[in-house]
Amino acid sequence: MTYATAQDMIDRFGAQELIELTDRADPPLGAIDAQVLAGALADADAAIDGYIAVRYDLPLIATPALLVKVACDIARKHLYKDAPLDEVTAAYKDAIALLRDISRGVAELDIAGAEPAADTTGAPAIAGPAAVFNKDSMGGF
Repeated sequence: MTYATAQDMIDRFGAQELIELTDRADPPLGAIDAQVLAGALADADAAIDGYIAVRYDLPLIATPALLVKVACDIARKHLYKDAPLDEVTAAYKDAIALLRDISRGVAELDIAGAEPAADTTGAPAIAGPAAVFNKDSMGGF
């Protein structure tokens, strides 16, 4: 599932920044390289899926706005090859922290009709016949 589009990235960070981050031609073409941007977005999608798959059935019914932002922040960090700006690193760390919270059940996604997957990590279930010996049947021993 695609959480963010190239247009989402342009809307959030501006075309000029994306040109600077994706235009790797020599000499530069002065345009966004759609393939480079798509690769960063695909990496972000994979990271998001890895975290939320433990709580939600994929693909999601709808993409919450929160995940669009998370995908954009992760993709932006992936586009910085060397020394990302502090704000880029901070946004990336916040996005990963939120995904961890979602995977742990501390935070939930606001998706109409999608319930978090059942928690299967609880106490073990024990099934079997009733005990033959118990405190009532063993009275006096």
